[in-house]
Amino acid sequence: MSYDVVVIGAGPGGYVCAIKAAQLGLKTALVEKRDTYGGTCVNVGCIPSKALLHATEMFMEAEHSFDALGIEISKPKVNIKKLMAHRINTVEQNTKGLVFLMKKNKIDTFQGTGKVLGEGKLSVTDEDGKTQEIETKNIVIATGSDIAGIPGVDVAFDEKVIVSSTGALEFDKVPETLVVVGGGVIGLELGSVWARIGTKVTVVEYLDTILGGMDGDVAKQFQRMLAKQGIEFRLGAKVTGVKKAGKGATVTFEPVKGGDAETIEADAVLVSTGRKPYTENLGLEKAGVVLDERGRVQIDKHFLTSVTGVYAIGDVVAGPMLAHKAEEEGVAVAEIIAGQAGHVNYDVIPSVVYTSPEVASVGKTEEELKKAGIDYKAGKFPFTANGRARAMLQTEGFVKILADKASDRVLGVHIVGFGAGEMIHEAAVLMEFGGSSEDLARTCHAHPTMSEAVKEAALATFSKPIHM
Repeated sequence: MSYDVVVIGAGPGGYVCAIKAAQLGLKTALVEKRDTYGGTCVNVGCIPSKALLHATEMFMEAEHSFDALGIEISKPKVNIKKLMAHRINTVEQNTKGLVFLMKKNKIDTFQGTGKVLGEGKLSVTDEDGKTQEIETKNIVIATGSDIAGIPGVDVAFDEKVIVSSTGALEFDKVPETLVVVGGGVIGLELGSVWARIGTKVTVVEYLDTILGGMDGDVAKQFQRMLAKQGIEFRLGAKVTGVKKAGKGATVTFEPVKGGDAETIEADAVLVSTGRKPYTENLGLEKAGVVLDERGRVQIDKHFLTSVTGVYAIGDVVAGPMLAHKAEEEGVAVAEIIAGQAGHVNYDVIPSVVYTSPEVASVGKTEEELKKAGIDYKAGKFPFTANGRARAMLQTEGFVKILADKASDRVLGVHIVGFGAGEMIHEAAVLMEFGGSSEDLARTCHAHPTMSEAVKEAALATFSKPIHM
């Protein structure tokens, strides 16, 4: 068998790359070791977590907000079996959709573990150990990432009591207590799921702030919001041990700046301390593909590795481990292979935390601009001054816009509030075209909408807001 392109890995980067390559007229194949397509994101990541986040957000609304809106109901209850059925059904709909897309685009598929043999060759080994070789002009490595664990700490995941993000999606009952190790996006999202329906959640984080790398102003206010929802935070804490104890587990940690160790008992422990590139058992080093000091595949600006005709995208290369970043790279590398000018603008990649309220950002933070010595101006507008937010009882949060002081070009936008993940995209479009805060402020926004807060923040950046 011979192809123009063979993609190893059917996650967001891989399947999008395969579809785009096929659309460009290239004979394409896709290799995936799972029984289903979509990778971590669709099967045990982005999609199932959003199903649970939405369901538990509805529960929280019913429990705490309906009465203020004049809706009287009896106290809501959680049916954990139906909750999990919603998650499973959501995943199945997405994976079946990907099967349809592979057939629609006439992409050949191989189930098994792909291995790079060198320039123009790879093998696929199925679960029975049968191996076949495939010839191709180009190989794209899109194998994603795996859980990283805790550096220097031996963690025995059983996905029942001591769990990764995968196990945290599949509890068969609501735990009374849960310790989340890691105050990043995954830990806060999954911690929120269970906190909303009755779990006492404690987040233990090494840094002095949650959402490391996020705009500090946003992170500080967001932490206060989560604390109001009952989530407890132990910041500046180094975890030294995670062990099963009786029917639950214990987490031992000590202050990063020095001090006495402390141990917390919980029904379950979620370890969410980041992810690492999945590059094992792919034959990369033997094939001559160079990895960096963090185990990521080294690529040039055209996604090409050290081996001719072998490319890499997504979580296995440098950059944010985001599904949409991988998708953009998948499109770009397919275009490059087809002789076009594929490109990804890494300065305009949105990031969203799908909690309640949501947090969204695109571009630079204030901390990054200060570190780079860039002279900037900032404008903020709170949702407390937004009419639609008041009507929806969603007045928590704000929009902040950062622009170059001399040119007024928008350099970063940060939103914490209801619907932030949808509102961030008008900022992304503006920044993609090099727009200014005045451009955004002078664009008519429908009234009443939450998005008017974005317009008002832009007004506050280049002039003065109207409604504050």
